[in-house]
Amino acid sequence: MASIYDLKPRFQAILRPICSKLAEKGVTANQVTGAAMALSFAHGAWIWFSGASGISLALLPLTLFIRMALNAIDGMLAREFDMKSRFGALFNELADVLSDAALYLPFALVAAPSLLVLVVVLAIIVEMTGAIAPMIDAERQYQGPFGKSDRAAFFGIAGFLLGCGFIPAGWFGWTLWIALIVSVWTIANRMRGALAGGSR
Repeated sequence: MASIYDLKPRFQAILRPICSKLAEKGVTANQVTGAAMALSFAHGAWIWFSGASGISLALLPLTLFIRMALNAIDGMLAREFDMKSRFGALFNELADVLSDAALYLPFALVAAPSLLVLVVVLAIIVEMTGAIAPMIDAERQYQGPFGKSDRAAFFGIAGFLLGCGFIPAGWFGWTLWIALIVSVWTIANRMRGALAGGSR
C-alpha cells in the first residue's frame, strides 16, 4: 500500500551528511530520539495552552518536518554508526507513540474531541501492530496507508489550514472519520504483513 514512508530512502540520503557530522561530534541516536520527543511535547503543549491558537496550528508542519528529520537521523545513527541497543529500540518505539499523542491530542480543542481521541488510540495500535511483528518471527511492519509519516502529513496540513483560517473547524471534524477508516485499514495491512512473515 502506497505511503509517504516510501520516500524515506531519498530523505535519508539528503540527511546522511548531517548524520555523519553529528556522529563525529559524539551525538548519540538516543539523544536525537529524546530531542524529537521533547520538540513534540513542547509544540503539543503550545497548542493546548494557547487554546489551539492560529499560529500554533499553522506552524505545526514545520515541527513535524523537523521531527521527521530527527527520526530519520536517529535510525541512521543507530544502524550506520554502531549505536544499536536494546534500550534504544524500546525508547524509539515508545517515543514515537508518545510524540504522536502529544502533538495530536490537543486537536481535541478544535473539533470532535471523542473522535480525535479514538484516532490517536488507533494510531498507537497501528504502531504497536508493526512493532510486535518480530514476536512471531516477522520483520517490523511499516505498511500504510496511514503510518507515522502519513499521520504527520494529515495533521500538518490540517493544522496549517485551520491555523490560517482556510477551513472551518467543522470540516476538520469530518476528516477525522477518514483518518479513522484508514487507521483500521493500516492495522489490517500490518497484521497481514506480519502473518505473511515479511515487511515492506
